[in-house]
Amino acid sequence: MRHPAVLPAEPSLRSVRLGDRAVEYRLRRSARSRGLRVTIDDRDGLVVSVPPETRRGWAQPEGRIEAFLRERQAWVLRHLDQQTREHEASRARGGAREGGLVPYRGDLHRIRVQRDVLARRRSSVERSGGEDGDELIVNLAPADRRPLERVLEAWLRERATEAIHGAVAAHAAPLGVTPSRIDIRDPRSRWGSASRKGRLMFSWRLVLAPPGSLETVVVHELAHLRVFGHGPRFWLLVAARRPGHLGDRAWLRRSSHLLHTALEAWPDEESA
Repeated sequence: MRHPAVLPAEPSLRSVRLGDRAVEYRLRRSARSRGLRVTIDDRDGLVVSVPPETRRGWAQPEGRIEAFLRERQAWVLRHLDQQTREHEASRARGGAREGGLVPYRGDLHRIRVQRDVLARRRSSVERSGGEDGDELIVNLAPADRRPLERVLEAWLRERATEAIHGAVAAHAAPLGVTPSRIDIRDPRSRWGSASRKGRLMFSWRLVLAPPGSLETVVVHELAHLRVFGHGPRFWLLVAARRPGHLGDRAWLRRSSHLLHTALEAWPDEESA
C-alpha cells in the first residue's frame, strides 16, 4: 500500500478536553480518506485524519472529531500514556549524543565521539564490539558541518541499503520474483511497500531492528509481487521463507517508537 495523499502537508494542531485533561491532536486532510481515522503517531502524537474540506459534510469536522474522541477517551488516553512512557525511555537512552545508546541490528550500541586525527573532509562511523558493550565510534571530521545525528543516519542508511539488498538477493529467486526497483526511504507509517510494477520501498530504520525482522519485511514485500492482498496463499508464501514471521512482526509493532526516536539528540539530564 502507498501512503495516503495528505492535504495540507503540515497538519494543523488542535485541542480537545478528555475528562480532566486537555489533549492536543493534529488534524490531517487526506484525499483518500472516506471517514474519520485516529492514530497514535510516534512523531506527531495523536493524529486525526479526515476527508478534504471539499468533501460533503467535512468542511468543519471539529465537532464530529471531538465527539468521536470522547467516545474513545479510555483508548486514547491509555495509548497516549504509553507513548509518554516510551518517550521517557527513549530520553533515558540518550540517543545521538556522546554516551547515548542507539539500536543497531537489534542491539543497543553506545555512541563514542572522537575527533578525526587524519583531518578527513567527511566524518566516519565504525562499529566496535567488546566485553564492555557494543559501540558506534563516530570520527568527526573538522570540515564536516553535519550534526552528529545526521552523520549517524547517513552511515546507518548505507548499512540498511546493504542489508536490504542482501535480503532481496537471498529471497527473490526462491519466491520467483524480480523487483524492478528498490528504494530506501524514511516513511512515517510502514516498514515497506510493494507496487504492481515491481517497485519495492523499505525504511532504512529496519537496520536498527534485529536481522530477522528486517528479513521478514523484505520477504513480505517480495511475496506481494506474486500475491497482492493478505489472503491464505500470501501468508503461506511468507511462512515458507520466514517461519518465525509472526514474532518478527510483533517485535516491530512493540518497538516502533524505539526505532523512530533512535537518533533523537536528547540532552544530558543535568543540562535539560
